[in-house]
Amino acid sequence: MTVWAKGARFSPMLNSLLPLNPARRLRTWRPGPPVQLLVGLGTALAVALAAIGPDRLIAQIEGERGIAPLASSTDIEVRGIEVNATGRNAEEARAAGWKEAQRKAWEQINGARLSDEQIDALVSAVIIEHEQIGPRRYVARLGVVFDRAKAGGLLGSGEPGSAERSRSAPMLVLPILDSGGTAQVFEVRGPWQRAWANFQTGASAMDYIRPVGAGGESLILTAGQATRRSRLWWRTILDQFAASDVLIPIARLERQWPGGPVKGTFTARYGPDNTYLDSFTLTAKDERGVPQMLNQALVRLDQIYTSALYQGLLRPDPTLVLDQSAFHAALQALEAAAARGAPVGPSGTAPPPLPGAAPGATASAAPRLSAYTVQFASPDAAAVDAALASVRGAAGVQGAATTSIAIGGTSVMRVTAAGSLDDLAAALRARGWQVTVGTNALSIRR
Repeated sequence: MTVWAKGARFSPMLNSLLPLNPARRLRTWRPGPPVQLLVGLGTALAVALAAIGPDRLIAQIEGERGIAPLASSTDIEVRGIEVNATGRNAEEARAAGWKEAQRKAWEQINGARLSDEQIDALVSAVIIEHEQIGPRRYVARLGVVFDRAKAGGLLGSGEPGSAERSRSAPMLVLPILDSGGTAQVFEVRGPWQRAWANFQTGASAMDYIRPVGAGGESLILTAGQATRRSRLWWRTILDQFAASDVLIPIARLERQWPGGPVKGTFTARYGPDNTYLDSFTLTAKDERGVPQMLNQALVRLDQIYTSALYQGLLRPDPTLVLDQSAFHAALQALEAAAARGAPVGPSGTAPPPLPGAAPGATASAAPRLSAYTVQFASPDAAAVDAALASVRGAAGVQGAATTSIAIGGTSVMRVTAAGSLDDLAAALRARGWQVTVGTNALSIRR
């Protein structure tokens, strides 16, 4: 028998032979770092939910984010013309300033040599951006709008290539604003987005598709989207807006000091590979001059994109073409050959059909996609969203996007659908629309 005396010493090896106490083991357990991290995050989330509520955590797609683009006319608009005229009184000085602005605008678009009276007959409107009227002097910055029906045939007598040409394929615009170290598109209402929304695109050779930026568009059209290369993802987005390719105009604003000059660096990029075209720099005296600087930059960017179009650089990427009928036909041919157990050629094409087989028996061409114009009443923004959602859900529709929004009037959308115009009209009637069929266009109403 072993006798344990008070104060006796024993070897630590004997402790490992003693029976362990489960209660003691539980009392001495401590959580590891991973468990402590999870517990901390859960506690922080619970505190955040209790403090600010769950509504603010899902506010990323809520609120007034988008700016609806103005309805663009087909007239020819020239902005930012500086005039300084004098006269015997204020009215004569103003009239002289307007004639000077019209003459400068006509020269800027390389019009034919005409007198002031002939140019005045081509003008449909004069836009006053800023003016100062004195007793005998008129200083202003004006915009001039020419009627395309009257002036279109008189253009092109200046530089080669300035004549009217066909417009480009539909191009989705992704305007990125880099300001204060943050790149944004539609997360907030920014000045770059507003400049694009107010831009009159009807006189441009570029067919711009300008997203509104409301709802889910602010989630899929972000600054990070410009760096993605996935053709599947890009095709999904372009199909939604019925676009053939994407243009990425980037504006980077650098403020020298509070209240001081603002330097803007503008870069024109395009395509799913974010290909560089050109860049330039402008400077505003202070923060109040930033909107005017952005409008000037937008005009120059439009010229860069138009020049690239005429040089053949803005051809839609073949991997983004909406009409994939040839690809689907080849895929069906391969599937049919695999089902028969026939060998497939080394180039990935199916072998010729068997003797006696009807031509086209192994592959049926996929339906071709066509683009149509659809007009609809838009009393408010909710009606625009409801019409887009309804049309996108119609049978055969691959994509729908607004090209012109007129709140309180009639808006226009471009719809890409499989089949003829009558098929699209029947699909819309099945969804409760009253449809009027025109020439390659529809008018729908409830």
